[in-house]
Amino acid sequence: MVMERQLISAERFFDIVDSPGYEDRSLELVEGEIIEMSKPSGLHGQIAMRLGARIFNYVELNGLGTVTAAETGFLLERNPDGSDTVRALDIAFLSRAKAPAVLPDSLVDMAPDLAVEVISPSNKVADMHRKIRQLLAAGTALLWIVHPETRTVEVHTRSGATTFEGDDILSGGDVLPGFSIPVRDIFPTPETS
Repeated sequence: MVMERQLISAERFFDIVDSPGYEDRSLELVEGEIIEMSKPSGLHGQIAMRLGARIFNYVELNGLGTVTAAETGFLLERNPDGSDTVRALDIAFLSRAKAPAVLPDSLVDMAPDLAVEVISPSNKVADMHRKIRQLLAAGTALLWIVHPETRTVEVHTRSGATTFEGDDILSGGDVLPGFSIPVRDIFPTPETS
């Protein structure tokens, strides 16, 4: 007997993750299937906060829009067969022209202008490539994939990808005009005495 795969819609996913027993779990919905993610490490959180704080401060100072963190769920694909996709992002920026100042207390039903993912040891390469494709297809203009192990940042746009490291300057381009940060400043360094 062949069992038919049950697909979960974005609305059902939001109900599930909002129910008792799921509040301490990190989940994504990928093409209708719930995927549990491992909890981020201390280094992951530290890097996300260092970069997120810089982006948030720049956006607030210039009145550019909204910045999210803490694995905010973005509805990227809605399909008639229920194979919706909701991806969690470490940091995201939504322009003032695109999103309200206060986001709804639910999934964000649009792709961010800028998406940032800090890679964890548990991330699978194939899934990260699929996530990049889904974000760009949904309308994300700029995507930064931060690699703690190599202290590099992959910058993805619809026209391709480039890797930055060390003293290279990461730019917000047309998405965050005027924003820049040296790649080395994203990563913590041991204190020297």
